[in-house]
Amino acid sequence: MPKLKTNRGAAKRFKRTATGKFKRAQSHHNHILTKKSSKRKRNLRPLAMVKASDGPRLNRLLPYA
Repeated sequence: MPKLKTNRGAAKRFKRTATGKFKRAQSHHNHILTKKSSKRKRNLRPLAMVKASDGPRLNRLLPYA
């Protein structure tokens, strides 16, 4: 069976946790930060978990993660 290719775009955006789930960064925290309140920016800092329904799709994109 041939080797599988990792989707490099997904590899930069998602990381697998020890339990096999995926974590991701929050959106809206890259630019135009001046008009966003400190509270809003602070709440965007922590990583979020990927929905369980998207797990199989990420398993295909990241076979060796």
